[in-house]
Amino acid sequence: MKKKILTISIVLMFFYVQPLFSQTAPPPPDPGSTGTTSGGGAPIGGGLFILLGLGAAYAGRKFYLFKQDNNGQ
Repeated sequence: MKKKILTISIVLMFFYVQPLFSQTAPPPPDPGSTGTTSGGGAPIGGGLFILLGLGAAYAGRKFYLFKQDNNGQ
């Protein structure tokens, strides 16, 4: 059974990875364009700070619960 799952996994991996190799480079920009690509000016700062804040809150809660569990011993 393990050999069958392994074989199926390997075959599926090749089917999913192969399209990544078939992608070509994007076409050259139009002669009159400014040179910016689509999505080139998208800000990522706001989302980054939200994720950092959530990660800090999660770590703080884990640390708080860890301290509570160790005080009872």
